[in-house]
Order: sequence, then C-alpha cells, then structure tokens
Amino acid sequence: METNRTLGRSGIEVSALGFGCWAIGGEWSDLSGQPLGWGKVDDEESVRAIHRALDLGVTFFDTADTYGAGHSERVLGRALGKRRDEVVIATKWGNVFDETTRTLKGADVSAEYVREALTASLARLGTDHVDLYQLHISDAHPEQAARLRDVCEELVREGLIRAYAWSTDDPDRAAVFAEGAHCAAVQHALNVFQDAPAMLALCEEAGLASINRSPLAMGLLAGRRQGELEAGDIRSRPPAWLPGFEEGSGAASDWLSRVDAIKEILGSDGRTLAQGALGWIWARSPRTVPIPGFRSVAQAEQNAGALAKGPLTAGQLAEIDRILRR
Repeated sequence: METNRTLGRSGIEVSALGFGCWAIGGEWSDLSGQPLGWGKVDDEESVRAIHRALDLGVTFFDTADTYGAGHSERVLGRALGKRRDEVVIATKWGNVFDETTRTLKGADVSAEYVREALTASLARLGTDHVDLYQLHISDAHPEQAARLRDVCEELVREGLIRAYAWSTDDPDRAAVFAEGAHCAAVQHALNVFQDAPAMLALCEEAGLASINRSPLAMGLLAGRRQGELEAGDIRSRPPAWLPGFEEGSGAASDWLSRVDAIKEILGSDGRTLAQGALGWIWARSPRTVPIPGFRSVAQAEQNAGALAKGPLTAGQLAEIDRILRR
C-alpha cells in the first residue's frame, strides 16, 4: 500500500493514517453537564504518543478548537514544537466554548466568527497557518455554508490556511463546500459498521479526500467490551448520535456480537482488531484517511502498525458484507 495520500486536489501530502486528537483534549462538557470528552488524560503521555506517531511515519493530525475546550490544540502544538513543518495540521471551528470552565456554550456559523476562531486556534497551536480548516457544524444551512466557503477562500489567499473542508455526514452539504477551489476533503463517519457509499462517491466525483472519523467505532473495533466507563467519558452517557454504547454498561451487546462475527477476518495476517478495521477503510477507497483517536504510546504504536499491514482484500470486504447481511 502507498503509505502517503494526497488531500484531494490540494496537492497536500499526508500519511494514509492520521491521528485524531479529540481524546487527548481531556474532560469537557456542555452546559447541562453532559460529558463531551473521553475522560481524564495525561498530557505528558499524550506528548510522548504524538512523538512516537511522528517517528512511525504519521504526518497528519486532526483536532478541533473545542476538543477539551482548547486543550487538545494546546497539547498538539506543544508536542509538535519545532517539528511543525514535518506535519499537516487539521483543526475545526464553529463551536463556542469557555476554556476556563471547559464547557461548550453553543455554535457560531457567522462569517465574522471564522477569522476570530482561526486566530485563537493559531495561538493555541503555536503556528502561523492551519493546513486544513474544517467547519465543525455538521448541519449548518447550505446557504450559510456557501458564505463560509467564500471566507475560507479569502483565508487561503492570505496564507492563513492552505485548504478547507466540512465535517458532515450529509453528501449534499459536503457538495456545497466542494464547489470551492481550495476545498480538499470532507470529514465523515466511516467504519466497518457505518459505511458511507454516497459520501465516498461524492469524494470520487469531486476529487476530495475522505477523512474518516470514528474508524474504530469509538473503541468497539479496538477491543472495548462491556464494563463501566469513567464519569467524564462521553461513552458513559452516550448522546443519541453515538451508537454502540449504553448508559451504565459501556458497549452494547448487539454491537459486540457484530464485532465477534467479523473479528477473525479483521485479525487476518497477524493484524490486531483495530488494524483490521483500519485495513477495511483503506480497502473501501483509495481516497480514505482514517483518523483513530489515541491516549497512549501503546495505542499510537498499534494504530501506526496498521500502515505496514495495509488494506484488506476485496474478497475479505465481500465476506464481511455477507456476514453483516448487507
């Protein structure tokens, strides 16, 4: 497998595997107390994990200003330090939050807010530009998104960003951003259990990269089983948009039975379950760039190890479809 991929039509080259930096933001919540992070985190371990990822060939890191209410960006910026030019940084905007209380306060999809949010992200990341800037409000109105797309084109001209994308699971919305000359990607959910054929078709038609969040189904495809999760972990009180988990018990039993049904295929050729899940995504489309999360050096090593294993075969994909009855 080619271990590098190009972000759509941008010419920006990244490793075929990116690292998602939601989990390393630590604990944060909405105003009602609903946890939005993955629980407690050790910043020093996060930094070590990022350094290990770099050493193993990972050059793409995806974060958002709101992860940990700014904390993820700060940790990533600190970890990269003088190695900033070796990597491609993606971050997101659209959410409004309070860094001191670590709370999400709402959303702002106004054209005016884009520059304000970017300025703050650049400061936290310790850089003078973002490589890929992504709208984080998945259901923003298409007319509003068209205005935001035009603002992003201005930011490209000014050298503050190199390209932009929308984090959304709606192909029609993604197509609005795709009309912009410097739109390079769409970020959307994709894993063995949540296929996205319409979005992958759009990426092919529009020449976009497919950046894949939840590639390990929030841990289910990395070996997460039933058992209580800590209170600050979003999976302990899963919101409606987070499938596969039940309040109080962790992983949902019907999802675990599906994992068990395909784990032998995913574990082929000495792969771990997680490496097989990433291999499924690469086999799905040559435009995919999965971004599994991590909180430790061990997780970084396991995820990066998938690069050497490469994609599953077409036959294995067909067998998984048969087992999952689709």
